Amino acid sequence: MIRRILDWGGYAGLALLAAGAILPFARPEWGHYRGFLLVAGALLVLAWLLAGIEDYRRLLGRRATRYGVNAAIMIVLVLGVTALVQALSVQHTWRWDLTESKRFSLSPQTIQVLGSLKTDVGAVSFFRGDQPGKRVAEDLFKQYARYANGRFTWKSLDPDREPGLARRYAVESYGTIVLETKSKSEKVLDAEEEKLTNALVKVTREGKRVVYVVQGHGEHELGNSERAGFSEAKTALERTNYEVKPLVLAREGKIPDDASVVIVPGPRNDLFKPELDALDAYIDKRAGKVLLMVNPFQNEGLRKYLVAYGFTLGQDLVVENNPIGRLFGIGPEVPLVQQYERHPITRDLAGISTLFPMTRSIGPVSPAPKGLSFDPLARTSPQSWGETNREELQKGVAKPDPGDAKGPLTVAAVATKDKARLVVYGTSNLASNQFLNLQGNRDFFLNTVSWLAEEEDQISIRPKDARQTPVFMNSNQAQVVFLLPVVVLPGLALLGGIVAVVRRRAAK
Repeated sequence: MIRRILDWGGYAGLALLAAGAILPFARPEWGHYRGFLLVAGALLVLAWLLAGIEDYRRLLGRRATRYGVNAAIMIVLVLGVTALVQALSVQHTWRWDLTESKRFSLSPQTIQVLGSLKTDVGAVSFFRGDQPGKRVAEDLFKQYARYANGRFTWKSLDPDREPGLARRYAVESYGTIVLETKSKSEKVLDAEEEKLTNALVKVTREGKRVVYVVQGHGEHELGNSERAGFSEAKTALERTNYEVKPLVLAREGKIPDDASVVIVPGPRNDLFKPELDALDAYIDKRAGKVLLMVNPFQNEGLRKYLVAYGFTLGQDLVVENNPIGRLFGIGPEVPLVQQYERHPITRDLAGISTLFPMTRSIGPVSPAPKGLSFDPLARTSPQSWGETNREELQKGVAKPDPGDAKGPLTVAAVATKDKARLVVYGTSNLASNQFLNLQGNRDFFLNTVSWLAEEEDQISIRPKDARQTPVFMNSNQAQVVFLLPVVVLPGLALLGGIVAVVRRRAAK
């Protein structure tokens, strides 16, 4: 009789444990009873188990039962470890990106922008449920939210099921992403990090900084899409929320009042004196910000002009016999720069190469003009030198002479005067269409403009375009790739099965 009562008590204990587990979901207002139910249920089940301990001992004495119990224990252990791993993964996320271009990791610039958000940003994506790009966009959103300290939220909608919202956001195609703040919104048509981060910058920045590019002296043209043009630089600046305008300084007579930065991109002919006076007025009276790119053996007027701001431009072409350069397919007239001095422009460029094609050397004026500070930005390797013999260069033969400056040589430098900022490159080709998107050139150029525009929060390493990496195989390699999974592995499995059957029959 007592045993039967304990059995019923055990069943009641199991029922109490189940009730305690589901109570918070079924009746949240009764949650304060949950502890009582769990304790009472556990005591009843424990009494039931203790009452039948002799039965368990006899049962466990059987061999089949022992095997069954061992298997059950192993299953419980595996399930417990799996549950623990899942619980830890929810609390602590970790990613390891093994792709060549770090395709599934956010760039330093994106992380920096997200971490410095001062306003809430919402992202709304419009994808069909079966659209392949939906998962890519959602994975990107999750990474953005991780670094945004609660400032970035997102949701994914089906425009066919939410036509009203699609009309509200003026969505015309599947895959559209809308970023919005309280006052601004921006559309993105592709789920790519670079486009999404650029849109994020646009919706969180007030207004646009205007960058003027001097034209009229044989400089790189903004509208030219050829190798020597400047259209790629213009596009890169516009993507980072700058407005780019040409400036014919000889006609305007002064730097416009809304100029944040003025770029002089490698003029082949010297600027007129009134134009240089306009630059002086911009720098001295308005604390102007100027980037000057001065190519070798050109611009004698600019060379003399820059002495007053602490720069000495070498009358040379920097040549480098560096074996690393040959790996990139470049000649000795394109130094490969990997040495940077400490400065906001170069703070994130460690380990990144930049190319300075057809560059001259730059040095400080001694003694330095009063009130000016000079800082080198980038230096070439010890294998370089400043070739001054133009006749040998024209013949395609160059070797270091006793009078040539030996590397490392400075090829980019910065000077400050009160609040005015000047940066000088020994070449303008770094930012041309041919070289801008090679190695770290784009980051070096855009970081320079951001520092001049006093937007140092934009200085970083920017997202790279995702690249497809095809695998090329010859006929023998392709045949091996086909035979291994289609013939060899299935054949081994079949052979193993045949051997097992033959042995079993032989044992009988």
